[in-house]
Amino acid sequence: MRRTGGRVALLTLVAGGFAFLYLPLIVLVLFSFNASKLVSVWGGWSVKWYGELLRNEQVLMAAWLSIKIAVINATGATLLGTMAGLALARFGRFGGRLLFTGLIAAPLVMPDVIIGISLLLTFVSMEQLIGWPAGRGVDTILIAHITFSTAFVAVVVQARAGGLDRSIEEAAMDLGARPLTAFLLVTLPMLAPALASGWLLAFTLSLDDLVIASFASGPGSSTLPMVIFSKVRLGVTPEINALATLLIGAVALAAGGATWVQIRRMSRG
Repeated sequence: MRRTGGRVALLTLVAGGFAFLYLPLIVLVLFSFNASKLVSVWGGWSVKWYGELLRNEQVLMAAWLSIKIAVINATGATLLGTMAGLALARFGRFGGRLLFTGLIAAPLVMPDVIIGISLLLTFVSMEQLIGWPAGRGVDTILIAHITFSTAFVAVVVQARAGGLDRSIEEAAMDLGARPLTAFLLVTLPMLAPALASGWLLAFTLSLDDLVIASFASGPGSSTLPMVIFSKVRLGVTPEINALATLLIGAVALAAGGATWVQIRRMSRG
């Protein structure tokens, strides 16, 4: 009897935790199909706000700009983060390792507002000294995003590279493979899961960033979070609910696809 009561309490606690996490999302999705213009008053089912969203050029342009920045940022951060992660995992103790590790890890714990202010001051100083960048725009947002995303990728790659069996690479080189060939054909495939995770993490961080982009952006370079935030300050609209629902659906599809691929790989052994 006491065991049954404990199990019920545990299930209740788990259900309460999931409700706390996902109930707001469910409410948002439901209200994206609200026919009423007032988001807090239910007026029946409708998909008209999705149609209104597709005709909103400002939101569509901001979404396209955010996706382009997120893709370029994720690719650049993966390249730099992979080199940094491999250096930390493979080169053991070298002069300045502690400083290098601290510099790589600093963006992980630094508040976004501090990173944003420091980057803004850097861009302004560079413009005054060398004339570049000329104002703030897409280029400065990209530099800012790559700056902090690289740290996250480096941590993921370092963790993966530290757990690799180096005897496989050594066996490849014993069989005649050059170091670069062994890296491309042996090390890189083993690092692939970490690279994919790092790329997706950097993509998500860039797509979600508001604070740093606000400092690094200029006229005509508003990202999707900036447009949503400016609209929400005037009140939540049904179009914003529809946009948020589409983003939730995209994330759910990506997570479901990654889980499906992982399950298939595990089933193959």
